Amino acid sequence: MHVVGALFLLLLSPAAQFSPTGPLYTYDAAAVPAGASAIAVPIEAGGPLDAVPVESGRRTVVLLRVRGLLPAHHYGAHVHTGNCGADPAAAGPHTQNRADPVQPSVDPAYANPENEVWLDFTTDVGGNAITSAEVDWSLSSRLANSVVLHAQHTHTEPGQAGTAGARLACLPLTRQ
Repeated sequence: MHVVGALFLLLLSPAAQFSPTGPLYTYDAAAVPAGASAIAVPIEAGGPLDAVPVESGRRTVVLLRVRGLLPAHHYGAHVHTGNCGADPAAAGPHTQNRADPVQPSVDPAYANPENEVWLDFTTDVGGNAITSAEVDWSLSSRLANSVVLHAQHTHTEPGQAGTAGARLACLPLTRQ
């Protein structure tokens, strides 16, 4: 999907709503209220018809839109390997380009925004935000099924790299 089409999808699509029963799960109704909404769209680029050539051959941009969350609040968000479920652990670990042999991954050599898809954001006074992340590798060739919203922005220091507090909510990636 081209970037323009994905932007229209992101901005014009009716986003699904979070609930305790899914398919967008809220695990903390105070931080991600039932009825808040979100959509996450991955865009693969770098193919032969792409208008912006990529030296590595492939890249991925992930767009995330949220509405109705806490106003002026910092959230962490990452692409995860598993599908969302009633148990926050169902989404599994972060999707990585180069997999860390030690899980959970807290080594900055692996847990970093070039090797993972980090979508941290701060909501506006209405509890809304749009964010994006770009990586120089193809998301479609890896396990990447969901976006998890976390309690705080992502840490980068050794021993805590890639962590962002409790899992507050989970939504599936919307692939076109």
